[in-house]
Amino acid sequence: MPSLKELVQKPKKIMSGHRSCRGCGFPIIARHILRATDKPVVVVNATGCMEVTTTIYPQTAWQIPWMHNAFENAAATMSGIVAAYNFLKKSKKLDKEIKFVVFGGDGGTYDIGLQALSGAWERGDNFLYVCYDNQAYMNTGIQRSSATPVGAITSTTPLGKIHKGKEGDRKDIVKIACAHNLPYVAQTAIHNWLDLYNKAKKAIETNGPTFLNVLSPCVLGWKYDSALTIELSRLAAETCYWPLYEIEKGVYKINYIPQNKLPIIEFIKHQARFKHLLNKENKEILNQLQRYVDQSWENLLKKNQPL
Repeated sequence: MPSLKELVQKPKKIMSGHRSCRGCGFPIIARHILRATDKPVVVVNATGCMEVTTTIYPQTAWQIPWMHNAFENAAATMSGIVAAYNFLKKSKKLDKEIKFVVFGGDGGTYDIGLQALSGAWERGDNFLYVCYDNQAYMNTGIQRSSATPVGAITSTTPLGKIHKGKEGDRKDIVKIACAHNLPYVAQTAIHNWLDLYNKAKKAIETNGPTFLNVLSPCVLGWKYDSALTIELSRLAAETCYWPLYEIEKGVYKINYIPQNKLPIIEFIKHQARFKHLLNKENKEILNQLQRYVDQSWENLLKKNQPL
């Protein structure tokens, strides 16, 4: 396992100078994941913040083969690339080992791109799919997605007299991935660089379709001080809103169990998207969010099978 100093000295596959917001989570995600292999990598990128801010014509931040596709077909595009690669290797026209990674936001993963992604998973196509989960359609105006938590204010779930932000709990995309019997699925976050790196390395080196769901704090959509990005990621884990765990061949392993689980208010109080939940009249929404977190955590603890 390389040290952090050794990791940051590796050749950069995505450079600085892109147009992402100060404090954005996805550049950290992309850099750490792509550092997890020294082999050549091909990246497909679904439409979203990552695609828009890293490839404003005529410039690009990517130093590796990279392809942009629409929200709905990034996984299908990578399936075609992998099929072409397999054909070239089988016909002895290529002998190089290449790794394949797809990056998509929650809109392009949980929602619009789920059909193509499910097809790739069911076929067993050999690539890693990474969801950088910022919990809304941030690139197109901060509309709610099925990854948006209950109570969160977005442009399509505004704060009003009757409706108080998004209604209903968020979708559990990791359970959906597990239902496809993938060899490796994991959830991780940017504050724990070692956990992120180890899971990325394992996912890239595993034969078959793999999936990483990575929390990606969004300054613009979550409305917080940009200096708090890493702290918010940490609080998401400490409150068990965003548990760090992996499922390898169907076996669950929790990678971090907080010594003192914090209440969800410690995570949300820094974010203006949840500001109304701090008022007494909206306490029941806060309680609903806490119940969702507590029940999800208890269910996960029951599945945990540490070695």
